[in-house]
Amino acid sequence: MRFRFDYLCLGPLLLACVGGCATHADRLRDVRNDFYAGNLDRSSQAIEKRIRNKHDADVFKLDRGIVELTAGRPKECEGLLREVRDRFDYLEQTSVPEHVLATMTDDQRIAYAGEDYEKILIRAFLALANLMGDGEDAAAYALQVTDKQQQIIQSGADEAGDNPKLRYKRIALGAYIHGLLREETHSNYDDAERAYHSVVEWEPAFRCGVQDLERARNGHHSAPGHGVVYIFALVGRGPYKEQVEELPTSAALLIADRIVSHTASHTLPPTIAPIKAPRVALTRNAITAVEIECDGENRGRTETIADIGQSAVDQYAAIYPRVMARAVARRVVKKGVVYATKEAIRTDNPLVELAFDAGGVVWEATESADTRCWGLLPDKIQVLRLELPVGDHRLSLRAARATQALGPDSHTTVRISQGRNTYLLANFPDTNIVGQILTGPRGGTSH
Repeated sequence: MRFRFDYLCLGPLLLACVGGCATHADRLRDVRNDFYAGNLDRSSQAIEKRIRNKHDADVFKLDRGIVELTAGRPKECEGLLREVRDRFDYLEQTSVPEHVLATMTDDQRIAYAGEDYEKILIRAFLALANLMGDGEDAAAYALQVTDKQQQIIQSGADEAGDNPKLRYKRIALGAYIHGLLREETHSNYDDAERAYHSVVEWEPAFRCGVQDLERARNGHHSAPGHGVVYIFALVGRGPYKEQVEELPTSAALLIADRIVSHTASHTLPPTIAPIKAPRVALTRNAITAVEIECDGENRGRTETIADIGQSAVDQYAAIYPRVMARAVARRVVKKGVVYATKEAIRTDNPLVELAFDAGGVVWEATESADTRCWGLLPDKIQVLRLELPVGDHRLSLRAARATQALGPDSHTTVRISQGRNTYLLANFPDTNIVGQILTGPRGGTSH
């Protein structure tokens, strides 16, 4: 009966560890493929099905926001992003029961509160979406981008005083939007100058930033009889997370548990299943910019104001040691639970020891990396500023790489008002535009 009792004790342990091995990356794949192929309806339908899973709901709402924005519905996008922004802010509070459950399973059991770069970009896309609508809240959203970055960096210190987030590169888009809005008032040039100074400091490769700064210092928005159009382009396929196996760490843990098993009263489950961790991955994009023609004349190419892909990689690399520390700690806890169970039932049967070790191996093997992420972000947000005479102008947008223009032209007609800003937004994940060219806040037509 002792032998059967030991196996009955093992049963609940195995049931506790049952979980699927599918990751968010698997569930995201079809959504990305449909979106990049221009099938916005199919992508939206796939997202709607996956939103029903509470563990994935928030990140898929972010993806739904990109679909809505690309489809020409900025107000719907803004509503979704506001909802997730507030949810992520709330989830910055630690939930002890969730973290205990995650220790017994994996990080997918924790409500996803967003990576740092995602929290910043929610506010950046809120500003862009609002510019494509009524524009009334764009300034507030732009300031939130800068404020959130500062808050995140200040919150990064651990108990030892180490703060890896001090290495984060600032995203300059919020400061840029704040500057162009202040400049349009024709009276707040000091504010615009300060904003553009931050742009030059945070994104020195953005060559137009120096021109923007000089223009603000001179108190000059545009020439008489002219206005300005800002062409924002979402360029390339953005970062995503994939599951990787950390073999060196797994090997080190295997050596450690063999040493413990040799000296302790009971064996530990061997580290056969490798430690799985999420990693931010980038796509090798076919395009690097968008070429702009106005009334048949080439007016240049968009320049990067926010390198989302590189920011995601760099920010995640800074905190990756903490991610791995959680993964190792989880393995140690699971091994400890198996060992403590053996001690509690005082087993001395080698077959029972083996059965518990096998259960521990299965328990560890059910872990999957938490690959939840905002999967439809672009690789870069780029912009080109054109000062044009008052009236209607025909703009052509075309994907480009190096000196070569790629793909078909996409056209829109934009109306320029004296001394005012007009905004365009287009999504070029590849050589073909996806969705519509959005124009705000005063309208235009595209085809």
